Amino acid sequence: MLQALSFSLPAGQALQLTWPNGEGKTSLLRCLAGFLHAEEGSIHWRGVDIARHRDPLYRDLAYLGHETALKGDLSILENLRLACAMRCGAADEQIEAQLRRLELPESAWHRPVRQLSAGQQRRAALARLMLWEATLWLLDEPAVNLDARGQAALAELIGDFLQQGGSVILATHSALPLPAASSRIWSRPAEAA
Repeated sequence: MLQALSFSLPAGQALQLTWPNGEGKTSLLRCLAGFLHAEEGSIHWRGVDIARHRDPLYRDLAYLGHETALKGDLSILENLRLACAMRCGAADEQIEAQLRRLELPESAWHRPVRQLSAGQQRRAALARLMLWEATLWLLDEPAVNLDARGQAALAELIGDFLQQGGSVILATHSALPLPAASSRIWSRPAEAA
């Protein structure tokens, strides 16, 4: 159970939650995203209590949980086209640029997602983050199933997002190598910042 948490996160900053398993990292992210309701207290986005008005948060939010939220029978391109059509209207050229940036081979773009490796699926989900034009990313174990090269690409994506003024809260077993000036590591819930 998490109690007496209080923190703020300015634009261009990341907060890495590195607490041990079972201490509420995922629950906190789900509360911040508006998927769960805190028993006490409030969560504010841009000065507005999200319990009263969620639309501003939902416009600005991109959430990536343990699951990739990709449809297994659709290809990567079909998944990203669908996600972008509902959210931002990114063109195929933008989608393909992000897939190349994440080093997903073109041969994988047209295959059903269920036929791809877990690492390729995670990279496709990360491409969706970049395409959605969100200002807040909530990431639950975003490096899961990524090899060292994929983890480096993830750290670069987050670093670029922070430089563009985005904010990131991520739960992770080990902190990602992000610039110290733009990233705080919170290793215990009792260390509220």
